Amino acid sequence: MSRPSRRSPTIADNTYNAAHLLVLEGLEAVRKRPGMYIGSTDTRGLMHCLWEIIDNGVDEALAGAATRVEVTLHPDGSAEVHDDGRGIPTDKEPKTGLPGVEVVATKLHAGGKFGGGSYVATGGLHGVGLSVVNALSSRMDIDVERAPAVQGLSFQRGVPGVFDTDGLGGAFAPQSGLTRKGGKVAKGRSGTRIRFWPDRQIFTKDARFVYDELVTRARQTSFIVPGLELVLRDLRGEEPVEESFRHAGGIGEFAEFLAPDEAVTSVLRLQGVDTFTETVPMLDDKGHMTPQEVERELHVDVAVRWGLGYDTELRSFVNVIATPKGGTHVSGFEAALTKTFNDVMRTAKVLKAADADVIKDDVLEGLTGVVTVRLAEPQFEGQTKEILGTPAARTIVRKVVAQELKKFLTSTKREEKAQAKLVMEKVAGAAKTRLAARQHRENQRRKNALESSSLPAKLADCRSSDADRTELFIVEGDSALGTAKLARNSEFQALLPIRGKILNVQKASVGDMLKNAECASIIQVVGAGSGRTFDLDAARYGRIIFMADADSDGAHIRCLLATLFFKYMPDLIREGRVFSAVPPLHRIEISNPKKGQEKYVYTYSDDELQRKLAELRKKNVRWKDPIQRYKGLGEMDADQLAETTMDPRHRTLRRITIDDADAAASVFELLMGTDVAPRKEFIVQGAYDVDVEALDA
Repeated sequence: MSRPSRRSPTIADNTYNAAHLLVLEGLEAVRKRPGMYIGSTDTRGLMHCLWEIIDNGVDEALAGAATRVEVTLHPDGSAEVHDDGRGIPTDKEPKTGLPGVEVVATKLHAGGKFGGGSYVATGGLHGVGLSVVNALSSRMDIDVERAPAVQGLSFQRGVPGVFDTDGLGGAFAPQSGLTRKGGKVAKGRSGTRIRFWPDRQIFTKDARFVYDELVTRARQTSFIVPGLELVLRDLRGEEPVEESFRHAGGIGEFAEFLAPDEAVTSVLRLQGVDTFTETVPMLDDKGHMTPQEVERELHVDVAVRWGLGYDTELRSFVNVIATPKGGTHVSGFEAALTKTFNDVMRTAKVLKAADADVIKDDVLEGLTGVVTVRLAEPQFEGQTKEILGTPAARTIVRKVVAQELKKFLTSTKREEKAQAKLVMEKVAGAAKTRLAARQHRENQRRKNALESSSLPAKLADCRSSDADRTELFIVEGDSALGTAKLARNSEFQALLPIRGKILNVQKASVGDMLKNAECASIIQVVGAGSGRTFDLDAARYGRIIFMADADSDGAHIRCLLATLFFKYMPDLIREGRVFSAVPPLHRIEISNPKKGQEKYVYTYSDDELQRKLAELRKKNVRWKDPIQRYKGLGEMDADQLAETTMDPRHRTLRRITIDDADAAASVFELLMGTDVAPRKEFIVQGAYDVDVEALDA
């Protein structure tokens, strides 16, 4: 009998030496870890590649060398960017002996943005943009327009060479140097044309250039760089699309464009410049990197305006790069706003001594703002440049904004003084509403039905406290309430009556909504707060069901309730927990029902009634005339209401859903908002589609 081996088969080889190390040369690192450079390899990463190339042209405009950038999306999946800047240098770079254009396209951290005086403020700063896109492209063509002639070169996955055909496909032979020759270039004319085909070995199959995203960002870039024209062409569809963007008004015009509401103040420009010292490694005379202190200039340009609305629209940029996740410049801006408003409102007695300070959210309510800073070599967190990290930006932006904003808030000019008073009153009102909402939320928490003493007396609560099982019926009218109390299952069904039509919250302020008894009681009974303080987990009921008459008034009440929930408790709708009950319109009483046949048949529309009557005639079933038509829920007795509308085994519920939150918001604003003209136009247009014969008048 053989003895088992004492050696374990799972013991790993523990040797680890230099032979195990993989050194990635040149652009190999980019292809191995593309996410590190462009964020992802889906559509988002592909769009990032395109913007790396576009930003190079925009940087030329920032340097005062370009006035036009053209972007073309070709049917073969490639993208082309052409600018009328100085053109990438084509002369030989001293250290490598290669043309400058080949160096910047093949060497990471090579370019004109590391010092050297070519650029003062740029969107690119790491010197990897063009080379990264080149590494991730199955083909890239670069043509430089510099007198006397167009010169350039092609690349395959970062390797320079010559293709024997245009576009993808065909043979490729590696070759260094300027291999693309073009026509003559007039003296004084220059530019760069770059066309690249994304490498499908790197990017996902569904990654594509999104024209609408291109339009959005091109528009915002044209605001940030006044005078620059951006031309977009999409040749991929049946009909070519072309759009052009150019705005001379800068970020002031941008703030007006972004503003979603009626103005309280005109657009304020808060501008200033300051210097700061930064320690950076620099080459000394001996070729060694040594830390040296460099004095930088940071330019601050902010455009803000306040409107009557409650939403905040804040965009931030460093040079021309959008920073959607903010950074030190945004935190400095917000800190300055909050402190300046508190200081001035105390001095102006808008805030009394006993009042609490306003907070950032109070000041930002209804604000539309564009925060831009320009500086050389900003510090970003990662190549995707979504967050500014330069520490000095916080201090300088806070100083400039505080100084300029205080001038506006304390101005003695009649127009500015009136606007300043309005905006300070708005901020004070937002603070009072926030405190009232917080107090309201704290008062409505419920551990169980018995412990709650603050719930409205008119609530007919259920016995169960299991939120997954319970239902709250919001019932129109006291007459329907009496019948519903008898029809419900009091174990898990609660009833809250409302009197007629509640407040239209789309037109009203938060304070008015909280003062309204019906709205306040609904929010109080749901028990999860409202607006920013809403907590879905605290909701006392698993389902909210609107139960109103099946007439036009009932439809209006359901619309008003839906508006309240969409604006202040949208998470309930997103989670599919808000429903509308569907009460019947007609009741047919069968004359001599056979065994097993129901005595009463209910229908829910006029069409369904006609179909049901035709079906009964066909079966020779007689019914009693006249057929009852329900004018309201109060006309039903408890058994009928339970059977048709409340009993989960027989009822029909319509779930209220949101497929597109932005579209839903615009529809609510159209139907229920303060602006009458668009609603009138909508009604007039819809009137032509109404079937007059179908009107129940």
